[in-house]
Amino acid sequence: MQERQKREKKLAGYKEKIMRHKLTFLYRILLIIAAAAALVALVVVQYRRHVYTEYDIVSSIPRETASGTTDIRLGNSILTYSRDGAHCTDMKGEIVWNQTYQIQDVLLAVSGDTAAIGDYNGRNIYIQNSGQQLGVVTTTMPIQEIAVSSSGIVTAIEADSDSVRIDTYSPEGELLYYGSAGMSDTGYPTAVCLSPDGELLSLAYLHLDPGLLKTNLAFYNFGDVGGNYNDFMVTSDSFTDLVPYMQFMNDSTMFAVGDGCLRIYSGAHLPVRTAGHMYNEEVLSVFYNEEYVGLMFRSDKSEYLYRLDVYSASAKKVDSFYYNIQYTDLFFDNDNIVIYNETECVIKTMDNIEKFNGSFSKPVRLMLEANGAYRYVLVTDSSIDTIQLK
Repeated sequence: MQERQKREKKLAGYKEKIMRHKLTFLYRILLIIAAAAALVALVVVQYRRHVYTEYDIVSSIPRETASGTTDIRLGNSILTYSRDGAHCTDMKGEIVWNQTYQIQDVLLAVSGDTAAIGDYNGRNIYIQNSGQQLGVVTTTMPIQEIAVSSSGIVTAIEADSDSVRIDTYSPEGELLYYGSAGMSDTGYPTAVCLSPDGELLSLAYLHLDPGLLKTNLAFYNFGDVGGNYNDFMVTSDSFTDLVPYMQFMNDSTMFAVGDGCLRIYSGAHLPVRTAGHMYNEEVLSVFYNEEYVGLMFRSDKSEYLYRLDVYSASAKKVDSFYYNIQYTDLFFDNDNIVIYNETECVIKTMDNIEKFNGSFSKPVRLMLEANGAYRYVLVTDSSIDTIQLK
C-alpha cells in the first residue's frame, strides 16, 4: 500500500511539473505574440503619423507638349486634349491613340477610363477609353451637354426649336433611346449623368411651378427593370433649389449638388434618396471617386482659405479639411486627400493627419496616383516623373 501511494505521489509530481512547463511555454508564446503585436501597432502608428518632407524621382520619361493643351487623368493614363484634337499616353510615355478634330468649344465627360469629347453647339462626339478609340457619334441637332458611361454609352442634350432632345447613343453612334423636354412640360435639363455600366440615366429638370422655380430629378433605367415603366423612368425626386452638378460614384450610388444641399441616392435599379446635407455657402468645386465626395467651400476659419467637407458613399460626413493652398486639382488616393497646384502639394489622411506639405521642383500640369504607398506621377511640360515621398 505504501509503495502504491509513493508511486501515485511521484506520478502526481511529474504531472505537476509537466503542467508547469506547459504553462511556462504558453506564457512565453503569449508574451512573444503580445510583444509582436505591440511592435506592429507601434510601426503602424509611426507610419500613419510619419510626415514626408521630400521626394525622390524614381523614373523620368521625356514628353513634348503643344501649347493650348490640357492634361487630365483617364484611368491610369493621361488624356491630352485641345480644340484641334486629343491623344492618350500611358505611363511609359507611349501614345496609345491619337484623334484629330476641329472643335470650337470643347465639352468633356469622363467615367473611369472612358472619355467623351463633344463640340458645344456642334454635332460630333468622340468616344474613347485609355486603350482605344471606341467611335464617333453624330447628332442631328446642336449639342448642349453630354454624359458618358464607362462602357462608352453617351447621352447628349441637344437643342431643338422650342425644346431639347435627350438622346442616348452606343459608342458606335447607334441611337438607343430618345426623349424630349421643355419648360412648358417636364422642364429644362440643368444636369445629366450616366451610371458607369450605362444602365441608369439621371436628369435634373428646372421647371416653373405656379410662380416658383423647382427642380425635378428623374432616374431612367435602360435595363430589364426599366422596361416595365413608362418611358423607362423608374424614380423621381423634387425640391426647390437648382442642381447644376451630379455624378454617379458607382453603379448604385449617385450624388447631386444643389444650391443649398448635397443629396445622395442609392439603388442599382430603383434609386432613392438616402441622405441630404444642407449648407448655405457657395460650393466652389466638387471632387469624387467611388468612395468619397468632397465639396470645397471658402473657409469659415480666418486662418485658412478653403474648407473641404468630405462624405462617404454611405452618406456619412467624414470630416472637414482646411487648406491655404491655391489649388488647381484635388483627388482621393485610397484614404488620402491630395490637393495641389503647379508648384506645391498637400496630402492629408482621412484622419486629418498631414502627411506631406511641400513644393515641386518644376511646374506640374497633372498629378496622379501610382502603384506603391505615397508614390505618384507628375506630368510636366517636358516629362512624366514617378516620385516616391520620403
